[in-house]
Amino acid sequence: MSNKLTHEEQEALVISDDPEHPANLISELCREFYKLGWVTGTGGGISIRQGENVYLAPSGVQKERIKPEHIFVLPFAQSSVPKPGSKRDFLRIPSKKGLSESQCTPLFWNAFTMREAGACIHTHSQHAVMLTLLHPRDAQSFKISHQEMIKGVRIGGVGKTLSFFNTLEIPIIDNTAVEEDLTESMAAAMEKYPDAPAILVRRHGVYVWGNTWEQAKTQSECLDYLFEIAVKMLLAKLPLVGDN
Repeated sequence: MSNKLTHEEQEALVISDDPEHPANLISELCREFYKLGWVTGTGGGISIRQGENVYLAPSGVQKERIKPEHIFVLPFAQSSVPKPGSKRDFLRIPSKKGLSESQCTPLFWNAFTMREAGACIHTHSQHAVMLTLLHPRDAQSFKISHQEMIKGVRIGGVGKTLSFFNTLEIPIIDNTAVEEDLTESMAAAMEKYPDAPAILVRRHGVYVWGNTWEQAKTQSECLDYLFEIAVKMLLAKLPLVGDN
């Protein structure tokens, strides 16, 4: 459901000259992620929480063509915690026909409620997908150590940064036919691995969060680098953990 804001008040939520405004940032970041091959074919997305509002990229849209007026705005304080099939409370729904809220919504809320994150990014990175395929089918997590880019990753995604000698561990969950149905398994993995900064989804991609959009972006970039180098190391039969 949506609230009683006037049309002018709803539009004011997403129209701003400030380049740091969430609606402007989401549009810009989606274009950059598209160039990296992270959000091609309308997949992937990003959500930013600012104060009591949550800004959400639409689903099923060419991500490099998203505009601020395409952004959904939700109150963080929902009538009920978003879950598969549940109704959401909206402050603003785009007027453009054919737009729908991201199916990632309840998964983004996992990051907001369980880690108090300020932003969550979902990509379909080929490096992330390939990494899950190179791990045994029953592997529950990915581990890597002694890589410089680990220093750009935070404990739990929102804590202090890891050191070169720390071992980074990220859980791997199985994909589902409908993205919303990943909500419970993602939450369970976040509970089991409280220090993990992200969740890998086998044959799908990755969810990464941070205190701010800057931290979420930085960690997404560092993790993608680590996923790529891990794939190359596995193919070269090099150990991922240790300095051998």
